[in-house]
Amino acid sequence: MGLAIALEVVGTTFLQKSEQFTKPIPTAIMAACYLGAFYFLSHALKSIPIGIAYAIWSGLGIVLISTVGYVVFRQRLDLAAVIGLGFIVAGVVIVNIFSSSVTH
Repeated sequence: MGLAIALEVVGTTFLQKSEQFTKPIPTAIMAACYLGAFYFLSHALKSIPIGIAYAIWSGLGIVLISTVGYVVFRQRLDLAAVIGLGFIVAGVVIVNIFSSSVTH
């Protein structure tokens, strides 16, 4: 699952750098990362229900890509965005710690 999340974040970073698919190298890196992300996500589905896996994958991806946006692209986050991202992190933590649907 970790590789799926990491590749999705890298892919989304290169989506921004592709400038609407006008730059071939960032576009190719983005496509390769997304393919890898889905490949590793599919392996996570062997032991995690799809709804839980997707919630973790997308939730952590949102938080991580927001961090990349802030650090790399200098995109500002207002207080409401930070609070909302905190709720996403809390949700992922709750699912991972308390749900019997997630196998560890």
